Amino acid sequence: MPVRVLSTGAGPDAQVPAHTTRIPISLIGAGTDSSDKMVKGKVVRKGPLVSLAADSFILKAVIQEEDSQPNMSSINVVLLGALAKDFNQAVNQGDVVVASGFTVGKSPTVHKDKLHPFNLLLSGDDACVYVSRPPPPPDPGSPPAVKRSSALSTEVSRTNKAPKYTYVRLDDLKAGSVVNVYGVVVFFKQPFRSRGTDFCSSLKITDQSNQKISCTIFCEKLEDHPKIFQVGDIIRMHRVKTQLFNDSVTLVNTFGFSVVTFDGAVGGPVEPRTSSRSFHFDPSDRRTVEELRSWAASQALLPQVPTIPLSAVQPKSYFDLTCQLLAKAPIDTTCTLLRVWDGTRCPHTLLKVIVEPNATEGPCSFSKKREELIANVLVYDNHVEFAKQLKPGDFLRIYNLRAIPGSSKVPGLTSSQSEVEVDHLAFHLHGGTAYGRGIRVLPENSPDVQELKRVTEAFPEDDELNDSELLEIWSTPPETPPAIGGFSVSDAETVECSTERSCGHGVQPVTLSEVKRSDPGRVHHVRVRLRSYEPRRLHQALKLYCSKCSSMQDVPDDELVAGLFSEASRDSGPCSPPPWTLSGQVDVPGDPPGSSKRALGVHLSTQLMSEGKTKELVFLRGSTLEETCRLASSYPNIVPVRSSGGHLTLLDLSAPFLFRGRKRYFGCRQCSEAALREPCAEGLELINQEIIAEALGVQLLQFVLLMKLELQDATDTLDVFLWRDAELFFRMSAEDVAANQEAQNSIRQTMDSLCPPGDSNGERPWLDLCLTAYRAEGHEGETCYQICHTAVTDPPPTRSAPA
Repeated sequence: MPVRVLSTGAGPDAQVPAHTTRIPISLIGAGTDSSDKMVKGKVVRKGPLVSLAADSFILKAVIQEEDSQPNMSSINVVLLGALAKDFNQAVNQGDVVVASGFTVGKSPTVHKDKLHPFNLLLSGDDACVYVSRPPPPPDPGSPPAVKRSSALSTEVSRTNKAPKYTYVRLDDLKAGSVVNVYGVVVFFKQPFRSRGTDFCSSLKITDQSNQKISCTIFCEKLEDHPKIFQVGDIIRMHRVKTQLFNDSVTLVNTFGFSVVTFDGAVGGPVEPRTSSRSFHFDPSDRRTVEELRSWAASQALLPQVPTIPLSAVQPKSYFDLTCQLLAKAPIDTTCTLLRVWDGTRCPHTLLKVIVEPNATEGPCSFSKKREELIANVLVYDNHVEFAKQLKPGDFLRIYNLRAIPGSSKVPGLTSSQSEVEVDHLAFHLHGGTAYGRGIRVLPENSPDVQELKRVTEAFPEDDELNDSELLEIWSTPPETPPAIGGFSVSDAETVECSTERSCGHGVQPVTLSEVKRSDPGRVHHVRVRLRSYEPRRLHQALKLYCSKCSSMQDVPDDELVAGLFSEASRDSGPCSPPPWTLSGQVDVPGDPPGSSKRALGVHLSTQLMSEGKTKELVFLRGSTLEETCRLASSYPNIVPVRSSGGHLTLLDLSAPFLFRGRKRYFGCRQCSEAALREPCAEGLELINQEIIAEALGVQLLQFVLLMKLELQDATDTLDVFLWRDAELFFRMSAEDVAANQEAQNSIRQTMDSLCPPGDSNGERPWLDLCLTAYRAEGHEGETCYQICHTAVTDPPPTRSAPA
């Protein structure tokens, strides 16, 4: 395990390899030999764990040497893979850590964060982080701190030899002893609030002895309870106490308790579910899990049908549902609405639930096709508290859900507006925990979730993004602005500017109040001022749009992209290049000629080579992001590749798949079927990004600009979108904005002129705009507006109030 948590009270450098020496952060530079060095510092900032792909993670933190100036001795640390995941679990902000086995690279964010010009990259088997934290103050009523440290060291630390555990069969349990056990779950209840401050889990387990044992577990935090998803799951518990209750042996958790659970399906992956920072698991444990799986299957302990899809639900039945949460809204203090789907359609007409749009978390409505697959689930009483923690997008299993047929009042309406739905099926999750009733969030690596994704992803997406989705796109800004397309925050000279219409509509200007009273489907001309706009951080307005699946995403941060390149460059294993390439090496501009450290492997497409180099295509292996950008100034088309399974493959599509000068091109991870193939350019004078993307099986993403503007005149205000005609509005392409600092500054100057910060409305120019009014699909009773056929002019006409 690369993150090592030491015994309480031990310094973080107590067990660092003896051959390493500490280097001050201020002395780290481009020529630093890090093979025998370690860096020590306090974690002053810890970013979120970001999932790049299956089992691929990245995390960024900042460490600072104690008793030093932050800008002199603070440095970014980028962790990749399993190391990032372990660091996220084991290290807290404020901990003192020691890092070894790192490499040094230039920081792409030095001008923004003003920290060290280089960063530390930790990835692979050689990288390691040691951490310790001061012991908590002693509690007179608790065991001595030394005893607690020794109990935890075998579970939390892997710096010593792995401990051996002895497990007791359930028919050999003796009252009053503390034991370790394995078992198959034959009954369970989701954690519920006890009379004290803890949550309580109740379950029953068995093993090959056919002895059934009840277990009661009290833990303050929900995440410390067993992660049981269905009857038949395998559970392993360490340090549980046996006691007699009603003449039967039961198990309760005690000091040092830990628990791990596994899926009970025969042949499935043996992946532990646990919230522990680390745990012991060896081949003998794997054999025990597989033996219990086989035995449980032979005893018919697994449920015949673990869950029922919506397409198989029958009235008056109780069932378990595996689904994805799309949106939720409170009905009252005792009831919450969950809008869920599983990709199948219920054969019965479902109860409608009406709530206020501003009370809904997640999209307020969906396309007509998707609405037909969505079920409204009403959860009551004690389940409301848990529902508050759910987020749209979570994958859920709802236990003991009831399908109620017949007439029912539509929830969410006032008594004067109440309607009656006849012969509609309603889904209720009643209060209490009887029969295991409750809700559980499933992990994305769960086999059930993978199957659910397979079904839901086959559902055709809407042709257009609906407007609630547009608003959601910028509602959560990234942690740091992306370097590519990242708008400069330097103050720019404000220029005068207004707008002009280029449409041929012969309609007279109207007021905003008249626009709101008009029916959708019409075109309006208005004379207005800009009151406000979103996003205020203009870098968030630059998006990547897929024309095939209509998805829209933020431009990846340079920190994440640099991590992907660094991870790929560390893979130096042998590979077989495609037969249609010419192999060679190239020196990075600015590095010593012939440098073995910086000579990168290249493969030139033989079919596309020409004397003028307009068709030259370079497959580049072993480079960092910085090196690739420097080479892109000398080669017209660079495709970064890596070695995988002895062959060259494209990098993860979270990174650009093509560099053309200062421009970078991204592909859609959902729609692409990437493969390393030679583009055919016979008869073409040159090749472009579309030809290369098509040849590589990549669905090219398009740079777009997306903003929401609040307009105002003397009569009213109106929210409108600027998207389809945003390039016309600013008179520049989004692709140029992504690569050109002057274009970015121009947009900032334009927005500052239309909506000066802190200025009164009287200082803002009047704008002549063309608006289209339309009813977005799935939006009942809501009209949306977009700016079209309008461009910014410079200089503007005389500012005068409209007649």
